[in-house]
Amino acid sequence: MLTGSQIIDMMILVIDVVKGMQTQTAECLVIGEITCQKMVVVLNKVDLLPEMKRAVLIEKMSKKMKLTLASSIFKDSPIVSIAASPGGLEDPTRGSSVVLFAGITELIEALRKFAFIPKRHVSSPFLLAVDHCFAIRGQGTVMTGTILQGAVNINDVIEIPQLQVTKKVKSMQMFRQPVVRAVQGDRVGICVTQFDPKTLERGMLCQPGHISKILSAIVSAKKIKYFKDSIKTKERFHISLGYETIMAKVTIFGVPRQTHYKKDSGRVEETDFNFDREYKYQDELISEVQADRSDETDVEAPQQQFALLEFDKPVLAVPKCLVIGSKLDKDIYTNTCRLAFHGTLLTGFDDKSYTTTILPRLKVYKEKCKTGIVERLTSENDVIVIKMFKKETNLQVFIGLKVFLTTGEEGIIDSSFGQSGKVKVHIPGSYLDNILYYNGLTNNSSWNM
Repeated sequence: MLTGSQIIDMMILVIDVVKGMQTQTAECLVIGEITCQKMVVVLNKVDLLPEMKRAVLIEKMSKKMKLTLASSIFKDSPIVSIAASPGGLEDPTRGSSVVLFAGITELIEALRKFAFIPKRHVSSPFLLAVDHCFAIRGQGTVMTGTILQGAVNINDVIEIPQLQVTKKVKSMQMFRQPVVRAVQGDRVGICVTQFDPKTLERGMLCQPGHISKILSAIVSAKKIKYFKDSIKTKERFHISLGYETIMAKVTIFGVPRQTHYKKDSGRVEETDFNFDREYKYQDELISEVQADRSDETDVEAPQQQFALLEFDKPVLAVPKCLVIGSKLDKDIYTNTCRLAFHGTLLTGFDDKSYTTTILPRLKVYKEKCKTGIVERLTSENDVIVIKMFKKETNLQVFIGLKVFLTTGEEGIIDSSFGQSGKVKVHIPGSYLDNILYYNGLTNNSSWNM
């Protein structure tokens, strides 16, 4: 389902009008929000509704769907009610009191009004999702699927990456018609020779070298709003990319809100990742709802979030492909969304020793806070602070760092004091005694760093 969703330009969300939104229906809606921009909602099986209440119940379900879609990109989607197979008739020629395929004409009209010509990227490296593979005697082996990006021509050399095999395109057909070229979005059958169809059921075809196996990856990360649980660092998720779904351990990090990397704006794009920047370690992935309420809570909303994925085994990965993290082991009947987060694959690592060769280059830091107590004043501008450091601490590392009084005044660690871990803190300006007096502070005031 996840791979198939990447080949659509517009989706039809079919809902059982009697049962309403179910878990898998909701997940289809979530995937649709990630992968496409247009949708038509179809309320099916309206013939199962009591005829006297049918119009009222359809209107009620339509209002419920509009409310569900109100906060999504599909808020303006048309809603059509149909009966695709009224009464479940096996033989349509027997006739029925209900018009067969009721509402299909309205659906076709809605699709016609909503249809658009999608933009195609034919210059990108060739990539095709294979969903069927079979042999034709005297011709060769045919692999059918939809082109996800780029274009392919007769006599082009293509690769089957999961088998590490390259083949030359002998011939192609689209809807039973021979063609010499096919581009992104086309449904095509590609014929090659000397290839056993039993070795491939589903998979990818690509420009040679475009797809490789990786052991770990860094992806942009955005929490799916319908996922109710937290997404914590070191937690394991099902990761779907391409035709594969594999378990991986997740480590979350991000760009702090106050960090500005672009000269023209402080905004960091999801593809703005490189090893030269510093990133803040996060215990969990912050949702948009949490970010919007960051002023009311202690949650710090980052500009952009990333995830380090460490896979259980090597996985084929397409550069810049869609990545979806899920909890597929959740009970499907609990009526909760299993799709947790999504993002774009930014960089992958195929080095088996990536934990020692690659990860040390990743500059992810944790903030730590040390607190101390003002023991005494030594001058208008200097205080001695105790219980901030241990006796064995190398204090030279902390000289020159800022400290903050709980009331907001700012100081600088000036030097060590004695051999027991005490430090001397300098408060720029003067009248420290007055500051302490007016703030009602004593010599036991707390300082945080």
